[in-house]
This record gives sequence, C-alpha cells and structure tokens, in this order.
Amino acid sequence: MLEMIINPKRAERKPWEMAIIGFVYASLSVLLSYFIFSGHPVLSQYSGVFIVMFCVIFSMPFVYYTLKVEEKKDLNKEENIGLIKEHSKAIWTFLWLFVGYILAFSLAYTVFPNGEQFFSAQIQTYCYMNRPYNYEECANQYGISLEKITGKASLSSIAKVAEIFSNNISVLIVTLILSLIVGAGAIFVLAWNASVIAAAIGIFTKSDVSNLHLGLLRYLIHGLPEVAAYFVAALAGGILGVAVIRGDINTEKRWNIFEDVLLLVIIAMIILIISALIEVFITPQLF
Repeated sequence: MLEMIINPKRAERKPWEMAIIGFVYASLSVLLSYFIFSGHPVLSQYSGVFIVMFCVIFSMPFVYYTLKVEEKKDLNKEENIGLIKEHSKAIWTFLWLFVGYILAFSLAYTVFPNGEQFFSAQIQTYCYMNRPYNYEECANQYGISLEKITGKASLSSIAKVAEIFSNNISVLIVTLILSLIVGAGAIFVLAWNASVIAAAIGIFTKSDVSNLHLGLLRYLIHGLPEVAAYFVAALAGGILGVAVIRGDINTEKRWNIFEDVLLLVIIAMIILIISALIEVFITPQLF
C-alpha cells in the first residue's frame, strides 16, 4: 500500500514531497523496530539494523520504478548534457528522500528513551569513523561496551582527505555493485548512511531537540554531497541492471547506456572529492 503513495514521475515534478515520504518510511521503521524488537533479550541488540531493514523494504518499490524510468531516458537520449539534466531530477528526489530519513532518525535518537542503545550499531560506526584513535572510549562514553579495537595513528589534513575519499570510494563501489545486482538494493547503503548521520547528529546535539537544527547543519554540509555521489552511482548501476534485464544491452542503444553509466560514475567520484575537502577543511571551521 505504501508504494502507491507517490510515483517517480510525480516525485520528479515535486521532489520535496519525498522528504515527507522519507520521514514517514523512516518513522514507521523506527516504530516497528521499537515495538517488535526492543523487548527481546537478543534481537534488541540489533535494533539499529532492523530500522534500516524496514526502511529499505518500504523504499524499494519507489526506487526500482525510478530506475526503470531513468533507463528509458537513456534509450531516447539525444545528448549527454540534456540527459544529465534529466537524471538530476531523480537525484533530487533521492536526496529529499534521504533528508526525510535523517530527520526521522535524528528525532527518534533524541526523543526515544535510551536512544543510544537503540542506535548502538550506528554509534559504533560513528566512533570508528570519527574517533578511531580512542574508539573504545568513544563507544563507552555513549553507553556501548566494546572489546578493544586497535586505533589508527593521527593524520594530517591531506591524509585525512585521502582516507575519507578512499573509504567513500569503497562505499561507492558497493553501492554501484548492489544497484547493478539487486536494482534498488543500493538503498540499503543509503538508508544505513542516513541512520549513521542521524546518530552523529544526536551525539553532536547531546540529544537536545532544540539543537537539532545545528546538528543537521553540521553533518549535512558535507553529508549531502557525499550521499548525492552514492545516489549517482546507484543510478548508474541501476540503469545498467535494468538495461540488462530488459535486453536493451543487446540493442544498438547499448553504447548510449554504457556512455551514460561511465559519465555518471565519473561525476560521482568528482563529487566525493569535493565532499571530502568540505569535511576536512570547511566543516570544522564552522562548528
């Protein structure tokens, strides 16, 4: 029933509506995970994963049909510039969907009792990415008990950019492969990133709802370009995957599809470089 709320063509005309849809999907995911698994002695430890799982289930129909629409544009394209402009509409709808996820997850983290335990997997990821030198201390600070994990040495700014870009490229490749194999499967990577960013926002705001706007600003400055790159890669893999399934890869249009997919991947890599520079050199100066 949920997949009937909005369709890709309508979403491209009013992409901001996807923020509302994303908020609804993510909120339902949190509520289902909380009421079904929070009381379970074992499964409650994996609530953060179940949140993402439900969010992916709700979102997959829309993402799959969006990819089908975008692949049709490849078959009818006349020039790359015009096509990129057309694909940008889908990217905007995905970004608004992502913003909806983050708003719902951030609110849940700050409002729910024991939000740290509910998002424990996300907090561990946050600590490993942002405080690798004292990972144990970071996790324990937020109520997560961990075994000792070897930290990393301190890095220069340029080395940090290189490390962030390297990590993000790994995520980009996973997103590309997932979207190629499963079609809308890349939404898992994107929903997971939204939940991790939401946990980071909750940590930054110290679970104070009145400071939520500061947390959103702090992490979306570099987070949105980064996630936009993943969406571009997901779009590239999804277009290629749909083309293979539909048999369009065996027609004379295949070179149009290959050319477009390659161009999208290059654009995604450029965006990742920019987001890494923003994260290291601009965000820390503002907050």
